[in-house]
Amino acid sequence: MSHHGHVSLWGSGLGVWVQSVNYGPSNLADMTLRVRTSVMLFGRQELPEGCLQADRLTVLCRTGALRTDETEGRQLAVELQLAGQPDEVVVRVDTLWNGGATDRNPQNNDYEVLAPATGDEYVF
Repeated sequence: MSHHGHVSLWGSGLGVWVQSVNYGPSNLADMTLRVRTSVMLFGRQELPEGCLQADRLTVLCRTGALRTDETEGRQLAVELQLAGQPDEVVVRVDTLWNGGATDRNPQNNDYEVLAPATGDEYVF
């Protein structure tokens, strides 16, 4: 598994864009991506299908099946509303569950990125 993407913070809005890719050696029936924020989420979030709010700091999203020959993998875009208008937020993106597959390089699926409230994209 590998996750790459970017986050952007503006006012109380936080955008998280993630591309998840399976580099093998075998196909995955499903995978759960975890997005955690250092600032509490504001109330109940409007989330895309396959995502749920686990608690006031965490959103979980399933990718569905990921084959090893899919070079573009699965893309996820989530817009979250934060409590207040923070000057910055730390966003952690990682694999919560991968169906029990062995990951030969787990360092490429756990990221932490600091996003100041500039509206710019901060890449991971």
